[in-house]
Amino acid sequence: MAWSSIHAKLHTLLRQRVLLPKRSHILMAVSGGQDSLCLARLFLDLQAKWDWQLGIIHCNHRWREDADDNASHVVQLAKRWQLPVWVKTAGTPPESEAAARAWRYGIFAGVAREKGFGHVVTGHTASDRAETVLYNLIRGTSMDGVAALPWVRSLDTAQPAISLVRPLLSLTRAQTKEFCHQHQLPIWEDSSNQNLSYRRNRIREELLPYLRTHFNPQVERSLSQLAEITTADILYIEEAATALYQQTIVYLPEKETWELQRDRLLKAPLALQRRVIRQLLQNALPEPPNFHQVEKLVLLLPAPNGSKTDPYPGGWLAQVCKPVIHLTRPENRQTPIS
Repeated sequence: MAWSSIHAKLHTLLRQRVLLPKRSHILMAVSGGQDSLCLARLFLDLQAKWDWQLGIIHCNHRWREDADDNASHVVQLAKRWQLPVWVKTAGTPPESEAAARAWRYGIFAGVAREKGFGHVVTGHTASDRAETVLYNLIRGTSMDGVAALPWVRSLDTAQPAISLVRPLLSLTRAQTKEFCHQHQLPIWEDSSNQNLSYRRNRIREELLPYLRTHFNPQVERSLSQLAEITTADILYIEEAATALYQQTIVYLPEKETWELQRDRLLKAPLALQRRVIRQLLQNALPEPPNFHQVEKLVLLLPAPNGSKTDPYPGGWLAQVCKPVIHLTRPENRQTPIS
């Protein structure tokens, strides 16, 4: 093994962040592209230092004519590296990138749990993070959308939890490509990456090169750093919002009603008001709330007694009943709304 600066960088990062403890059982998501090959080679080279147990998972979305050949290519690599490998093929090709991601992460969690892996690692890079930040900003997003691709997230809620880890977020796509060339890794070129009908590909192939040329040669690192800073800010705000939630929100199960202490919420900064109300609506509504649904309840906080919102999904209504606000369904109200 030729120890490179990237090996040293990853080894140091793993010690500092404690992303993957020694003796971890790690399932590596390998597509065959440059990022996942770089990931797999690095983890193979570091395996002895960390006493890891490694395996490979490959997901075939059946989107391309060469998808089966791509899967066979990954299987051959796993045999060469003497690693166990599992290939999962979609029964029906996913209809969108979001659907493919949901299917893929479900596969990761299922195989990891079945085969005894506590962690799944992917080859997401700083370049992926930058693309996601831009994509979310263009569509319209909150701070949460800027805090894209965290280093670690949970793949499911069962115990023991399976974590998804992205250990290459400090590297750019240019660096993973150079690493693959230096180590003569056989990259499988995914033709769908050139299809500009996918918005992320258009960001990668057109928008980011334009920004690098005309605005900032290090735009990918800058956007990735923005995501990193925002993630830390959100963690702090969420902790403060959770504490305030516990002080101001009460659920009354006998009435199937949520009760908001409006006076205490009104004294809080607007950022915390929005976070608390979003947490409330996440608990109450059948689907995640959007900005407008959160905002109409925020605007109800200083409103006169008797003021109410229009219905939320599931038939929920909020009404000022001083000194509180009730969020309930009309059939559960003790008195009619005037």
